[in-house]
Amino acid sequence: MVTKQRATEILHENILNENLRKHHYAVAAAMKGLAVELGGDLLTWEIVGLLHDADYEKTKDAPDQHTVLLAEILKEEGVEIEIIRAIQSHNYEYTGLTPETTMEYALLSCDDLTGLIVAVALVHPEKLTGVTVESVMKKFGSKSFAAGADREKIKRCEKNLDLPLEAFIDLVLGAMQQEAALLGL
Repeated sequence: MVTKQRATEILHENILNENLRKHHYAVAAAMKGLAVELGGDLLTWEIVGLLHDADYEKTKDAPDQHTVLLAEILKEEGVEIEIIRAIQSHNYEYTGLTPETTMEYALLSCDDLTGLIVAVALVHPEKLTGVTVESVMKKFGSKSFAAGADREKIKRCEKNLDLPLEAFIDLVLGAMQQEAALLGL
């Protein structure tokens, strides 16, 4: 299995922008927290979060290649197919690989939620430590706030993970708050 250290190296080799790296760290923290709650393998889920957009700087203008290029890189590294498939399934609109497993659904929903939480933290005077489920829910209803965060994907946590939206937000927020220093928030 690919190690967390090697996954981090792959991320750093492919993503140079520090803010994009922090997005990966946030999703990794969220996935690890969700693995605890949903009975997943902590390391596998964390690595999926760490690597999920690692080809973004190279594919940002070609969404049909996003995760496809990364899959090639990860196959050359000998990364497990379970990890590669989970990563590709979060770009199912282009890859055709729809999420099927709990880990895949968790990535799909928490990817956008971490972005929303970061946006809430950036406007809060106490940054991430001051963010609450209530403050996220308040901004959740404002479509113009963090407009790139797909609320429909986030809300799929209720059907696909059997987690009420507020409980899902609480889990992801708590996991991110544990990594506030790493996230610079």
